[in-house]
Amino acid sequence: MAEPADSLDDQVRAADPDRWLSSRFVGDAQARADLIALYAFEAELMVIPTRVTQPLLAEMRYVWWREQMDGVFSGEPRKGHPVLEALTDMVARRGLTCPAFDALIEAHIDRVHGEPHDLNAFYVRPMQTAVQILAGHGHEHTVADAANVWGLTQVGRAEDADGSRNVANRALRRLPSVAFPAVAHAALTPDMPEPMKRLKLTWATLRGQI
Repeated sequence: MAEPADSLDDQVRAADPDRWLSSRFVGDAQARADLIALYAFEAELMVIPTRVTQPLLAEMRYVWWREQMDGVFSGEPRKGHPVLEALTDMVARRGLTCPAFDALIEAHIDRVHGEPHDLNAFYVRPMQTAVQILAGHGHEHTVADAANVWGLTQVGRAEDADGSRNVANRALRRLPSVAFPAVAHAALTPDMPEPMKRLKLTWATLRGQI
């Protein structure tokens, strides 16, 4: 039987291959597992609209996840749920707080009702959380522009993303190198084949730039 950590790693590899690839550059096994727990949580939220046909049903599932956050942040997750259990251990170990998680859930609810993407909730705050996992608190503003580049790329605004890249890279000079794997995937574009993505991530990590 697969270990829970292996199961989450496989889940993220299938659902979010770009961030899974960037997580391979995290040298510390516990930090990598904690990062994967965050990405697995996001993967669970992303898949909901593909499993239900009506916005109201999707919203009900998101409300369920919002309610589970109470247990996650009180140290009492729903037993037998690998994502919730891993998330609970991670937020306690890393000293994280709930607002970014709640904001992401609310953004998903808005999206299934036809509201536009909230780039801050979907991309900026999750990347800031990922950096907190790898390097602790105090680096959130350093990665905000890089997260915005990633978000713009994901919503098809490649020209806007490219126009913001230099500003993002200047800010990233202040980011500890240990945290760069939380940011590296912002160097990628969706149309790259995987071997090229691996090379791009390696080069980006060596330079500390996206």
